[in-house]
Amino acid sequence: MTEPLNTGSHDLPVTGELAAFMRTGWARAGGAEVSARPIAPWAAKRRAALAQRFPGERLVIPAGGLKVRSNDSDYRFRPHSAYSYLTGANESDDVLVIEPSGEAVLYVRPRAPREEGQEFYRDRRYGEFWAGPRPDLAEAAELYQVECAHIRDLEAGRPARVLRGVDATVDARVPRGEGDAELESFLSEMRLVKDEWEVGELQSAVDATARGFEDVVRALPQAIGHPRGERYLEGVFGLRSRLEGNAVGYDSIVASGSHACVLHWIRNDGALNPGDLLLLDAGVESDTLYTADVTRTFPLSGRFGAVQRQAYELVYEAQTAAIATLRPGARFRDFHLAAMRVICEGLRDWGLLKESTDTLMETGLYRRYTLCSSGHMLGLDVHDCARSRAEVYLDGVLEEGQVLTVEPGLYLQPDDLTLPEELRGIGVRIEDDLVITADGARLMSSALPRHPDEVESWMGALS
Repeated sequence: MTEPLNTGSHDLPVTGELAAFMRTGWARAGGAEVSARPIAPWAAKRRAALAQRFPGERLVIPAGGLKVRSNDSDYRFRPHSAYSYLTGANESDDVLVIEPSGEAVLYVRPRAPREEGQEFYRDRRYGEFWAGPRPDLAEAAELYQVECAHIRDLEAGRPARVLRGVDATVDARVPRGEGDAELESFLSEMRLVKDEWEVGELQSAVDATARGFEDVVRALPQAIGHPRGERYLEGVFGLRSRLEGNAVGYDSIVASGSHACVLHWIRNDGALNPGDLLLLDAGVESDTLYTADVTRTFPLSGRFGAVQRQAYELVYEAQTAAIATLRPGARFRDFHLAAMRVICEGLRDWGLLKESTDTLMETGLYRRYTLCSSGHMLGLDVHDCARSRAEVYLDGVLEEGQVLTVEPGLYLQPDDLTLPEELRGIGVRIEDDLVITADGARLMSSALPRHPDEVESWMGALS
């Protein structure tokens, strides 16, 4: 059965003569020459590990489908991270199947042949003339180094574990099993420790992110004069992300003044007051879909005010204490607790809280001013491995090869009457990406300054 074409409401009809004419006279049927992607051998090892974890079972991992943004306009496609991890492929609607034998088959929607049908020039979602070429079966097999078959040949109805909630068509065609949740957890947990190739991709994303932060500082004179200066800087960083990677790894947070007290401020529609701080939380996503996640808070004037420096230095000291805890065998939660102990001591020194540090840690009263945890795993997702079981992630211990962020912050709300007026509306976060090594941790984002004196010198050199 031929699938209906995805044509627009104002699509022009095609005569028989035009259809016949469109099927002939093309220089070549194939696309450009392709070669195996560098990820291919690493993906093969991951598929083997997955098959070994569930021996004798059929496993179904979809890429996901296109999502409508508005009417007949789709969002730019990004595959599910588990699918990307296991294949390195990035086309929509494809499905990876690992058979009970352990053999893997990638079911793909190949490029429509030009000598038959009208998809290649009429289908607005999948047609080559509308969306660009997809690999054919032979090209896909070469690119991903795995057996490939047409998606229409995917067998339904056989028992399988399925990564659910990714592709509604797959969910409907493959019976739900009791082991689906276990598969989802393992697909997340197997990414907790990064291999050498992944660490390299993450480092590239972090390096590009550092260059994007430099771009932002250089653009401050123009942005400060714009009524939507935050959005101006968002665009500056977005340009670097598209030039050096796939896109941003998440919506950039460009928060000036009291906007920095909103943890996920992504409206980015505010003006820039030269007397305020700017909190920039942004990351480049590499072409291989690994994302950096870095935050810097810096004075728009280039120099910290006395109260701004007071708040910044407390967060800096908290982050420094947190980083010092990172090593194999340390509990994942240790770095957050170390940071929060420093925050509690600082809040007591400021006279904001009266209880002992131990009491504050127990009651959590300090959280009025800091709100959230101090870091997370990083990788294909900005909050990577989120479906892992608590006992192997949040309540687990660190291992060599894990990559994580450390990002304590202070968020002193502009309407908080427990604060002296001069502190209200100040938000500070410092976030860095680190990889756990054999004897500690390596700061992947060391190209960007952390200490307030270094931040001022860095800004001065870029102005």
